[in-house]
Amino acid sequence: MTIHRRDFLAGTLAGAFLVLLGPRIALASAGRMVIYKDPLCGCCESWAAAMMGAGFAIEVHNETDMTAVKRRFAIPADMEACHTATLDGYLIEGHVPLAAIKKLMAERPDIAGLAVPGMPAGSLGMGDDPQAAYEVYAFSKIPGAAPTVFHSVRPAT
Repeated sequence: MTIHRRDFLAGTLAGAFLVLLGPRIALASAGRMVIYKDPLCGCCESWAAAMMGAGFAIEVHNETDMTAVKRRFAIPADMEACHTATLDGYLIEGHVPLAAIKKLMAERPDIAGLAVPGMPAGSLGMGDDPQAAYEVYAFSKIPGAAPTVFHSVRPAT
């Protein structure tokens, strides 16, 4: 069998393309991410851009009453942050980092969603500081159940 140079190069380029984009394709195939945010919030725009950059197919809804969005999705008051997203039946509240979302999609736990309460400095969309330290919480489908730590963000050593 003879392999022509153009066929070899095409195969090599296709393989490189899959290696480079494989993680993005895997994330995008996880489902469509719908993001609800205040139209004037810059940090929400940054987080949404990071999700799109990671390969998620995103749909953004600018909402003037985010309190109504939180109530509609039953986000626990102590887990609230600036924006709310949905992804494959999960809620993503606030500046949840990509690593936690990848873990969520890989493990598929029986939870309502993930949250980074408030707006921690250095979190994704809030400066993305490699020295930031904060917790990502899993919150239950059961109203009133205590959240648990799902993922910890710590400075690289």
